[in-house]
Amino acid sequence: MAKIPHAQTRRSRARPAPTEGPGPAAQLAGLLASDPYLRPYADRLKNLFSRIAAREKILRRERTALTLAHDFFGLHKKGNEWIFREWAPHAAAVYLIGDRTNWKPHSAWALAPTADGVWEIRLPAESLAHGDLYRLFLEWPGGSGDRIPAYARRIVQDPVSRIFNAQVWTPSAYVWRYAAPPPPAPLLIYEAHIGMAQEEGRIGTYREFAERILPRIVRSGYNALQLMGIQEHPYYASFGYHVSSFFAASSRFGTPEELKELIDAAHGARLFVIMDLIHSHAVGNDVEGLSRFDGTSDLYFHAGRRGFHEAWGSRCFDYGKAGVLRFLLSNCRFWLSEYHIDGFRFDGITSMLYRDHGLGKTFTSYDDYFNANVDEDALVYLALANRVVHSVRPRALTLAEDVSGMPALALPAAKGGIGFDCRLAMGIADFWIRLMSDFRDEDWPMGRLWYELTNRRSDEKTVSYAESHDQALVGDKTLIFRMADAAMYGHMSLCDPDPITGRAVALHKMIRLITLATAGHGYQNFMGNEFGHPEWIDFPREGNGWSYAYARRQWHLADDPDLKYALLGRFDRDMIALARRSNFLADPRPRLLHERDDHKVLVFQRGRLIFSFNFHPTASYPDYAVATPPGAWRMILDSDDAAYGGHARLFAGQVHCTLPVLAGQTVRHELRLYLPTRTALVLELQS
Repeated sequence: MAKIPHAQTRRSRARPAPTEGPGPAAQLAGLLASDPYLRPYADRLKNLFSRIAAREKILRRERTALTLAHDFFGLHKKGNEWIFREWAPHAAAVYLIGDRTNWKPHSAWALAPTADGVWEIRLPAESLAHGDLYRLFLEWPGGSGDRIPAYARRIVQDPVSRIFNAQVWTPSAYVWRYAAPPPPAPLLIYEAHIGMAQEEGRIGTYREFAERILPRIVRSGYNALQLMGIQEHPYYASFGYHVSSFFAASSRFGTPEELKELIDAAHGARLFVIMDLIHSHAVGNDVEGLSRFDGTSDLYFHAGRRGFHEAWGSRCFDYGKAGVLRFLLSNCRFWLSEYHIDGFRFDGITSMLYRDHGLGKTFTSYDDYFNANVDEDALVYLALANRVVHSVRPRALTLAEDVSGMPALALPAAKGGIGFDCRLAMGIADFWIRLMSDFRDEDWPMGRLWYELTNRRSDEKTVSYAESHDQALVGDKTLIFRMADAAMYGHMSLCDPDPITGRAVALHKMIRLITLATAGHGYQNFMGNEFGHPEWIDFPREGNGWSYAYARRQWHLADDPDLKYALLGRFDRDMIALARRSNFLADPRPRLLHERDDHKVLVFQRGRLIFSFNFHPTASYPDYAVATPPGAWRMILDSDDAAYGGHARLFAGQVHCTLPVLAGQTVRHELRLYLPTRTALVLELQS
C-alpha cells in the first residue's frame, strides 16, 4: 500500500455557463505527473474524470435547469403575475396556503402538474403582497402535510407559536456601493458568527455586526471575513449546520437587505467575504426541511439507512441524482449572484466523500481513498460545484474542509484536481490538543511538532489554524482555556503574577505565531480567539435553560487595558500586520535551520524572516548559536515584550550580525541569540 506523503490526516457577475474542462486523459496525466504514488489507481481515476466530463456536458447543455434553478423554481413576480413552481414528483396535489387562504387549501390556489414532477401556479399580481406568509400543502398516496417551499428565499419564525413560514419579500432592489476586493494574499481569515458576535445575552443582527464588529476585524488586520450559520436553520444551537432552507439567509439576524448591507460594508472595508456553505447534509425536519418533501424520504436523499447521518441526526444528499445537482449547483450560483459572496468554505466534505462519513477512521494509505467506501458521486458534485463557482465568479475562492487528506481536492481541473483553491489543514488543531493532553511541557517533541506543522501536500494550497469554532464549542475547549482553565476567572489582571495564566498567555502567543509562520498559503482565526476569549460556546438549549450566557463574545475583556486579554489581542494584531507587510507566506515552504529537542528550540527561515521558538518551560539560553544565512538581522517581533504581557527580557529592535565560524573545511555563519524561556522571536534580514 502506498503511504501518504505530505497529507493532513486526522480521525475522524456572471458568465453564462461553466467553461469546458480538460479531457480525462489530460487530467490523469497532470495528476500522475504531480503525484506518482497515484499510478496504481490510474484506472479508477480515469473513470472518475470520465464521469465528471459526462456530467459537465449535461451541465453545459442544460445550464439553465442546473445552475439557474433558483430563477425557475420558487416564487417570482413576472410582469403582472406571480409564478410559483415546485419539484414534487410523488405528490398527487399541491396547494399554496397562507394568509390569503386562511391557511387552508383551496382549488383557486392549487398548483398544476407540468412535466418531470414539476408543479406550477400563476396568480394575478394582487393575489400576494410584500410580507404575506405562505407555505405548501401537499397530498401524496397515503398521506398529506405542510411543507416550506424548497427554493424559498425568506423564512420567518412566529415569535409566539415558533412556527416557521415562507414570506413574500419584494422590497426595492438593493443598490450595491462597493466592488469586491481581489482575493487577498496572504489569505488571513476571520471566522465569525453573526448571532453570537454581540456582548449581550441575545441574538445579534447583521446590522449590529456591520456597525460594531466589522471595525474590530479591520483593526485586527485580517483581510477575509468568513460568515458562519447564514443559511436558514430552525435550531439555533446547531450553529447553522442543520440547514432547512438553502436559499434563505437566516431571518433571526435580520432581513436579506441587511445582510447585503453587511457584505457591501465588508467590501467597502476591503474584506473578502467567504460563506460557510453546508452541502454535506440537511436538517431532518419534514415541514421546515426537505426530509420527506413529497411524501417520500428519498427525493433529495439516499434511500434507506444511507440517507440518514446517524451521528449528526441529519439527512444525506444523493449526489448522483440530477434533481440534487440542480438544487445544489444553483444554490452555489445564487449566493454568488444575489448576495455578492466572494467564495465558499465547503463544510463537512469528509462526510460527503465516504459512505461511513470517515467517522473514527485514520487515513494512513492511498487505498483508503480508492475503495468501495468512497462516494464518487460526491466527488463529481464537488468538481462541478467548483467549476460553476469559478465560472460565475473567476476570482472566487473555494476552501475544502476535509480531514481525510483526499488527494487532489485543492488542485485545478487542468492538473487532475477537484478544483478547490485551498484545503484546511485540520490536523494541526487536533495536534495542538493532543500535544497538551499527552505530553508535559518539558516533553513536547520538537521534531514531531515541526512535522505536523509542515506536513502537507506540496502541490495543494492549505490554510492553517491553531483552533477554530470546532474547538470552542461546548464539549471541547479553546487552547487558552485548556491551559489556564479556572485560573482565567481570577488571574488575568496585568498585576497578577499567577504562573498558570502566565504559562497560558506565553504559549498562546507562541502557538498562534508558529502556526501562522509555518502555514501553507493562509491562516484562520475564530472570532474572539485572537485575544484568548475565555470559556466555551454553548447556544441556548434545553440542557442549559435556554441561556445565552455562553453564546456571545465578551469584547470588553479585549478592550480593558488592565487585563492580559488586551495584550494578547495586541500581539495578534502585530503578528497579522507582520504577515501582511512581509508576506512571508509567499515563500512556499519554511526552511528548518535548527531543531534541538532537549532544548525545546525550533528555528526556521521563511522569506527574509527568521523565526525562533524556545518552548522550554524553565530554561533560557544566553548566546545561543544558530547557523543562518549571513547578514544583519533585526528583531522585529518579540513575544516576551511587556506590551504583549511578557517579561521584557530583550531589547526591542536590536540587530544581530552573523559571525563566521570554521566548521571543518567550510565556513558557516551563526547568529548568537538570547532565547528566554517560552519566547518567540522574529528577525528580519536588513538590506
